[in-house]
Parts: sequence; C-alpha cells; structure tokens
Amino acid sequence: MTTRHHLPVAHEQSIGGPFVSSASKADARTEAPDGAEGEEDRLLQVGDIAKATGKTVRAIHHYEEVGLLIPHARSKGRYRLYDHAALTRVRWIGKLHDLGLSLSQIQQIVSTWESSSSAPGAMSQIRHVYQQKLEEVREQIAHLETLEHELVASLAYLDTCETCDPAELVAACTNCNLHDKSTAEPELVAGIRGNGHCRHGSNHR
Repeated sequence: MTTRHHLPVAHEQSIGGPFVSSASKADARTEAPDGAEGEEDRLLQVGDIAKATGKTVRAIHHYEEVGLLIPHARSKGRYRLYDHAALTRVRWIGKLHDLGLSLSQIQQIVSTWESSSSAPGAMSQIRHVYQQKLEEVREQIAHLETLEHELVASLAYLDTCETCDPAELVAACTNCNLHDKSTAEPELVAGIRGNGHCRHGSNHR
C-alpha cells in the first residue's frame, strides 16, 4: 500500500473528539518550530479524508469554512493536514445529514454544546436531539415496513397475472377472474387503474 503523507509538517492545535472548541480556532493555523516531521505519517491530506468518508474535497473545505472542521496542521507548503479525529468529525456530520439535519442545524448543535456551562448539561442537550431523531427514525422505519408489506402483497398478486392469456386486452384487468375474490386487491395494483376506468379502448375524453 502506497503512503502519500510525506510533507514537512508545521504544527497546529489538534482537534479533540467530534466537537471543536471555538477557543481553539484562533490558534489553528499557528506554525511551530521545525522538527515535527516524525508526525507526518499520522496525518491525512484532504483527499484522504474525502476518500475515507465518501465526501467531496469541496464539501470538506466547506466544513472548514463554516467552522466545523479545523486542520490539525499545515505542511510547510501550506497544504492542509488532518489527524484521524477529523475522520470522526466528517463522518459525524454525514450521519447527522442522513438524519435530516441541515448544515446550519449542525452548526447550532456545535455552538450550543460549546457554550454550555457544564459537561452534563452539554451532553443532555445532545441527548435531547438524538432522542428526537430516534423517534423520527422509528416512525420512518414503521412507514417503510408498511410499504414493504404492500410491495410483497402486490408482487404475489401480480404473479397470478403470468397465467393470463397473452392475447387478453388490458381492459379485461378491471374484471379479472384469475385472482382470489376473497383477497383484497393491493392498492399498489388497484391504483394503476386510477378511478377504475381503463383508458385502453375507451372513448372517454
């Protein structure tokens, strides 16, 4: 496996965990004395972060612009370098996006967390957000399960159609006698006919 990280490093303040303290931002791009080259193999370039997280380089730069991501260091050529905590942060942002949160809402979560006067209070606020999202996800799962059952029933119903005479006109589907009359026609099938009138062969305008 080829290692890409061979850039001379100028230290910057590290990111701690999935949250970045606003107090660290002022020192984020301050260079330190030489002699940090031994750290270079532990740092990642923006392309590495993009590849590992499935995000675009542009998106990662945007996270930095809005204060959600700060480089751990810059090379002496001024390339952004990130530690592995940046992977956690970018994946965290991605998961919150998947949960339906906008970037501005994610910024608000970080801002609220940073401005909290106590650790328990900060985590309590995060827990409240996650609890709300859990309830929403469970509602979505229940809805998707209903759709799954409807699809399974519809496919089972449509399997009977394979026994139909190929010469039969579509209009005959309205009064099909191949299906079990005691079984309700799934709405995903019934809805094809709309209001119940088949357009094929109809003079209705």
